[in-house]
Amino acid sequence: SRYYREVLPGEIVKISRHDVQTLDVVRRPEGDPSAFCIFEYVYFARPDSIFEGQMVYSVRRRCGQQLAIEAPVEADLVSTVPESATPAALGYAQKCGLPYIEVLCKNRYVGRTFIQPNMRLRQLGVAKKFGVLSDNFKGKRVVIIDDSIVRGNTISPIIKLLRESGAKEVHIRVASPPIKFPCYMGINIPTKEELIANRPEFHDLANYIGADSVVYLSVEGLVSSVQESIKERQENSPKSQKSFIGKIGHCTACLTGEYPVELEW
Repeated sequence: SRYYREVLPGEIVKISRHDVQTLDVVRRPEGDPSAFCIFEYVYFARPDSIFEGQMVYSVRRRCGQQLAIEAPVEADLVSTVPESATPAALGYAQKCGLPYIEVLCKNRYVGRTFIQPNMRLRQLGVAKKFGVLSDNFKGKRVVIIDDSIVRGNTISPIIKLLRESGAKEVHIRVASPPIKFPCYMGINIPTKEELIANRPEFHDLANYIGADSVVYLSVEGLVSSVQESIKERQENSPKSQKSFIGKIGHCTACLTGEYPVELEW
């Protein structure tokens, strides 16, 4: 198989053994930018996916670099919870000039933790899910990059594990902003009450999860990381194509509460 091209927003495509035909493009109301889900870049998509002409892996690495600009910390090494946040962790380490070193390895024989029936089993699942590479961080100050913290249950036992295995300090940096609002566009985000960003514990999150510090990427930082190379490509496109290029837009509703369409109840 090979990459051919993206399906445009609202495009109806017919694929046959002979060719790829556009049957129709349902256009957005005049002047409205597209509203591609920004959380596809943060979490949902595979890192080798290509959206809007850019690879998701590259966007995640840029988010890590931006996070390093916004939230540097005095530390000895940068790592991640394997392996969804690895591109962001590599970007953070590169920008900070710190080594990227693995502190956890995945146990291949444990199932998915989020489908365990209750909280205690989920947390036990997390502890069994990872092996600790203690020689890599004993007595050192560790920065752990995560792609998102939704409920706060998963990161807590990991921090405890690292401390018990000899980490001197554990700083958490999150390569996306806090999720605060429900998604009405088809993604099943937990209820407002379950989201850690809406709970009283969020005001002292570091203490609640047992970290020395916690900082999230800003919404502006995420948007600029996602849109940077799209804007560059638009600026460098031939004049003949300029009129066909729509406004860049992304849905950030779960982060900001600003929905791309009027909600009707």
